[in-house]
Amino acid sequence: MEDITTQGVLFEGFFSKSLIARFDQPDSSSDGGAILLKACDRRLGLIDAISACVRDDRQQSKVRHTLRDLVQQRVYGIACGYEDCNDSARLATDPVHRLLLDRDPIVGDELASQPTLSRFENMLEGRSLLRMGHALAGRVIQRHKKRLKGRTKRITIDMDPTDDPTYGGQQLTFFNSHYDNWCYLPVACFLQFDNESDQYLYAYVLRPGDATAHYGAIAILERTITKLREAFGRVTIRVRLDGGFASPEVLDFLDLQRVEYVVAIAKNTVLKANAEPLMKQVRELTAASGQTEHLYADCDYQADSWDTERRVIYKAEVVRHPGREPKDNPRYVVTNLKCRPEFIYCRVYCQRAPIENRIKELLYGLDIDRTSCTKFLANQFRALLTAAAYMLFQELRLAARNTSLAGAQVSTLRERLLKLAVWVQSSTRRLVFHLPDSAPWSSDWCRIARVLGAVPS
Repeated sequence: MEDITTQGVLFEGFFSKSLIARFDQPDSSSDGGAILLKACDRRLGLIDAISACVRDDRQQSKVRHTLRDLVQQRVYGIACGYEDCNDSARLATDPVHRLLLDRDPIVGDELASQPTLSRFENMLEGRSLLRMGHALAGRVIQRHKKRLKGRTKRITIDMDPTDDPTYGGQQLTFFNSHYDNWCYLPVACFLQFDNESDQYLYAYVLRPGDATAHYGAIAILERTITKLREAFGRVTIRVRLDGGFASPEVLDFLDLQRVEYVVAIAKNTVLKANAEPLMKQVRELTAASGQTEHLYADCDYQADSWDTERRVIYKAEVVRHPGREPKDNPRYVVTNLKCRPEFIYCRVYCQRAPIENRIKELLYGLDIDRTSCTKFLANQFRALLTAAAYMLFQELRLAARNTSLAGAQVSTLRERLLKLAVWVQSSTRRLVFHLPDSAPWSSDWCRIARVLGAVPS
């Protein structure tokens, strides 16, 4: 029986007339723009790639929701800002979310419930998740191969660890002294093509909280380099890493793979001694100018754990802040590049800084750290679904390059493109989305939709 109780409130004395607000508009949604996500996935094929990695061992006679439907519901829900399975109860009859799952938006079956989705998250084993991670990376690489027509001179791989604080009894959560918290230590991996401004997420691997920064790095890099060479042929591959990855094993692997690399390393007494003559010059410069000053140089260096000498670039810097004493801030990177030290440090290594913004988008725009399941593998699955949602946003950002939303953050793209009130009208021949004619970014929305394959109506 249809619920005839209508929620509403009355405002009197606020305006020139009394105002009644009622929630009584049927067949409506607040996520009218989310159909753009469906168009993005048609280009990337993420939903099919993830779904193909999972074997369905359920009794088919009792199945109401296919595994593909469950994947779609979670990925599109996360992208729209509903990162928790509990949100499914509020979206069960939403017409747009029904439509995203290829159901009739008006009379289609309700979406899966929270218990169904939670069981789904906890049913996957490690092999399925490994295949899923490979599939996501493969789809991203193939998408950009097609976008660039296979022509790119250099591809840069960036990897960066981050902390994922935990507050319950999750498996493999440990105390990490560096972050001073109980946490997981995931690593996010990105690709940059030539000198494009964006770095594209292709992997997000959850790791135990006590893992070293370079834990699992060689396996990830080996798979990635192999996939890139298969897709792009004799392309130049550059690997750019922070100091946590500077283990002898990682450096030996990079040499063996014959890739370019720039990897930060920690200071020690030998490196500090090499940099000291330049530090003296910088101290004189900053004393004269009263500003932060820095100079660059290089040296050949072999740590006790290395089998060979390598080139080390060092930045001799003295940092000045108003009201504070000058502070020495020498920095070091090991590299096999032959360019000038200043170019390598400033124009190569420091260009990895934007991945911090990409990670913030994952954390604050999509809540990829919502790892509240008890099982470690269930939390890894959540992270992969969130990574897939982020990949859709990166495709959406690509489509928005010639609009006012070029370079917009995930939260901005969601607010301006997805969160649109809509009344869905269904007839025998077609569906009509009635969106507000006063939507501030309607022209950008239509332009992006055309880039993603729509045509003027």
